[in-house]
Amino acid sequence: MNASFKTVALVGKFKSAEIAEPLLRLGDYLHRRGIEVLVDRSTGAHLGGADYPALTLEEIGGRAQLAVVLGGDGTMLNIARTLAPYGVPLIGVNQGRLGFLTDISVDTMVETLGAMLDGEYVVEERMLLAGEVVSAQATVFKGLAFNDVVVHRGTKGSMIEFEVRLDGQFVYSQRSDGLIVATPTGSTAYALSAGGPIVHPGLKLITLVPVCPHTLSNRPIVISADSTVEILMHETNNSRVHFDSHSHVELRENDRVVVKQAPSPVRLLHPVGHSYYHMLREKLRWSEQPLLHS
Repeated sequence: MNASFKTVALVGKFKSAEIAEPLLRLGDYLHRRGIEVLVDRSTGAHLGGADYPALTLEEIGGRAQLAVVLGGDGTMLNIARTLAPYGVPLIGVNQGRLGFLTDISVDTMVETLGAMLDGEYVVEERMLLAGEVVSAQATVFKGLAFNDVVVHRGTKGSMIEFEVRLDGQFVYSQRSDGLIVATPTGSTAYALSAGGPIVHPGLKLITLVPVCPHTLSNRPIVISADSTVEILMHETNNSRVHFDSHSHVELRENDRVVVKQAPSPVRLLHPVGHSYYHMLREKLRWSEQPLLHS
């Protein structure tokens, strides 16, 4: 057994009773290996009489040496943002189909996790974004994003207008439905549907992807992860800024959204043989043959 993982936290999909059985199986397996098992407090509410310490995610960040996240990519996004500053590596187990972030099947999780605990894993670091909203020279919100920070029009249906600066340099003014500031991980999320490129998650890059721009020459831009992105709002029309679609803030004219690379990356552990390109083929169905009609 890899001696570095003596305390492992189990985290399940929020408010999901279905995670009880597989998480109890994992807990029992880890306990039999002599590993201390912790559970997220929200997860523990669905585990009945399981005798594992139930802690907040912040407490888990201070104690756990590994976290196993069972659910889907949405669950992983939330847990990764919280645990990244603590440096806790994450393993993702998907209850359904293969995920972009949760790449281990629930059907084979015990066998796969056993091999990984024996040291058969690869480590992948992925960048996070740190964003803040500045209104009237005061910071009114700060947040992290694993996928993207998105400025988007409100419910009125009108385009919004803003200008973009990179490291203090004016880049453009734009009228559009919004702008996606995406990590490489987020390149296969909302940014992909808006016409952005797929970026390998091992790269340290930020992508700016316009959403339905008024001028078709406004195209996605790929910039250095060391850049500071500043979005100055001119015409808001009830617009908001979203952080991974998890939290949002209303925007007013002259508000600024400032985005840069977060200091702490997310550490993901994958089984030996994990292939990002295999995952893309599976998720995006690249290798399927077209249907032929007679």
